[in-house]
Amino acid sequence: MPTLDIDRLQPGIFISLAGVGWLNHPFLLNQFRIANEKQIQALREMGLKTVEWDPQQSTAQPLPEATVHEDEPDFGGMALAGMLDEKRQRVARVQAQRDRLARREREFEQEAASATEVLKEMTSRPTEAHAKAQAMVGRMVEGLLGAESVAIHLVNLKGKDHGLAFHALNVMVLSLLLGQAMKLPAEDLKNLGLGALFHDAGKGEIPPRILRAASRTPPEEEFYRAHVGYGIKAVAGMKNMSTPARNIIACHHESWDGSGFPNRLAGEKIPRLARIVAIANRYDNLCNPFDLKQARTPAEALGLMFRGEAGRYDPELLQRFVKTLGVFPPGSFVSLNNGAVGLVVESNPADLLHPLIMLHDADVPRSEAILLDLRDTDLKIEAALSPAKLPFEVVEYLAPRGRIDYYIEGAA
Repeated sequence: MPTLDIDRLQPGIFISLAGVGWLNHPFLLNQFRIANEKQIQALREMGLKTVEWDPQQSTAQPLPEATVHEDEPDFGGMALAGMLDEKRQRVARVQAQRDRLARREREFEQEAASATEVLKEMTSRPTEAHAKAQAMVGRMVEGLLGAESVAIHLVNLKGKDHGLAFHALNVMVLSLLLGQAMKLPAEDLKNLGLGALFHDAGKGEIPPRILRAASRTPPEEEFYRAHVGYGIKAVAGMKNMSTPARNIIACHHESWDGSGFPNRLAGEKIPRLARIVAIANRYDNLCNPFDLKQARTPAEALGLMFRGEAGRYDPELLQRFVKTLGVFPPGSFVSLNNGAVGLVVESNPADLLHPLIMLHDADVPRSEAILLDLRDTDLKIEAALSPAKLPFEVVEYLAPRGRIDYYIEGAA
């Protein structure tokens, strides 16, 4: 970037302080568009003579060169002190957010380990597996019902892969979020969570080659579809599992238009809880396919389901699902109106247009990545981005696992 004298700055000039370092200046971002004279005074007080600027992202031209009047009062010290104090408070808030997200990720890791254990024990120790599953679902439901506002956030684990457990947890979380949005009673939510957790219980009987295939021959497709029947068989030892939960396993591949399997049920003949899980299951499969090169962004997945596959789903439930996740669901790569690129890590139904963003900044270590709550700024999301069109280092910085996993604030 070219450089510009401090005395030629004015609101609208887009500058970069990357060379200064984020912790060494009082501003929220390393790159930003100057908003007021207070920011220019703070730059002077820092002792800077010039700054890098980007003419393309600026909405104003530099001031002409002029002589600075020495007898004019200098209010820069006060401006800088106030901004530094504000930044210290913001850094403390960011650290608290980072600690909270790390705690949620540890909780998700524990739940994934529990889900793995439950899925392994469902045939050999069905009574114990059922009890553990009920306890897990109970914690989630209590968290949902006890929270004034439920925040959904992205989980970026680096630990071992729990296989089908991650998918089972995601489908359970997404199903419960939709169930809560539909104001289902607690008992229905518990049945919903339990059925969602076990919805793919029969996939252990299907060869991985067939499960992972991008396309299948007719015999392979028939074998794949048999996982529904295998699932019912797998939970047969859970004598106390409710009929609504079992029906989720049996019907989560049925379609609203009657094109699904195994019984080609249509419309309201499909149990309502199974209709909910069908939506959550498809969404997670689109975002987290076996071949991550085929992964859709959250916005792309919702767009495909809403426009290209709408006939498969209960229209009321699908509309509510889209509204629940929001315009920019967690896991969305986005560009901001200042040119920054980030990843939505947390959304809140109370303010879907102002989520919590992790910003990419090559000058800031990922472990200290800037977390930006858009409610605290005048920045806005301009567009959702496809990771396939972003530089690899940006994607690796923001989402090193390549998966999108979810957890619910308040569901500990």
